Amino acid sequence: MTEINVELVSRLIKGQFPKWADLPIYPVANSGHDNRTFHLGSTMSVRLPSHEAYAAQVEKELTWLPQLRPHLTLPIQVPLAKGNPAEGYLWPWSINQWIDGETVSLSSIDDLNQLAIDLAAFLKELQAIPASEGPPAGTHNFHRGGSLTVYHEETKAAIENLKSTLDTRGFHEKWDLALQSQWTGKPVWVHGDVAVGNLLAQNGRLGGVIDFGTMGTGDPACDYVMAWTFFDSESREIFLRELGCDEGTRHRACGWALWKALITYNWNDKASAAAIEAKRILAIIKGEYEQSN
Repeated sequence: MTEINVELVSRLIKGQFPKWADLPIYPVANSGHDNRTFHLGSTMSVRLPSHEAYAAQVEKELTWLPQLRPHLTLPIQVPLAKGNPAEGYLWPWSINQWIDGETVSLSSIDDLNQLAIDLAAFLKELQAIPASEGPPAGTHNFHRGGSLTVYHEETKAAIENLKSTLDTRGFHEKWDLALQSQWTGKPVWVHGDVAVGNLLAQNGRLGGVIDFGTMGTGDPACDYVMAWTFFDSESREIFLRELGCDEGTRHRACGWALWKALITYNWNDKASAAAIEAKRILAIIKGEYEQSN
């Protein structure tokens, strides 16, 4: 496949949106995995799926984000135009309005407890938007909002494979708890990838949410994984309490965090940054298990 770089983006813009051809193009500092993102001037960004598996996200965002935006207090990305395959690039792509801010991190946020409150408020607004016509969980969003049973065999295999290199005690039990409960409410909107890389900080607080490629409708538990991946013990409880999490939803949310951390640690070189971060998350989940037993 054609390499996704500034030169490709420049050719695509000149060929399909010549009115913006003179604007500077340069990579975004934290471009992400599913898409490669570039600045287009000072007020726009260009997003190109990095693989065929993510190509359907373009049309979904173009369809649904304009309908979600009026219901949300925080800014989210606003699609401005859809690009077509060309110049050796095989999939649709998009131009979006740029949102100012820096990636959420311990250094960009003043107060974790306040972040927990702000993020919970955003998710409650999202969940309150009518979702009856939205896309149900499926392969288009890697089953976010759907049942964790889809990843049962993968999770079990990861636990077994890691027994020789990692203390996996408690993981089977945590996973079983996640599978034992089900969402019984009406489907709600889910972002699908609530992680620091998709959250923007402004003036020390949550200032925007981006990358809705894995959005869908269903069980909101998948959107609560930051309770274990980023928050500390105090802000974790504030976050889950603000969301009104019952015990079953908490178990499913932890199950989503456990699944992702296990497969990340299992698939990556153990010295890689991704594996080190996954191991940290697994230690938090294991500690929670040990505290309750």
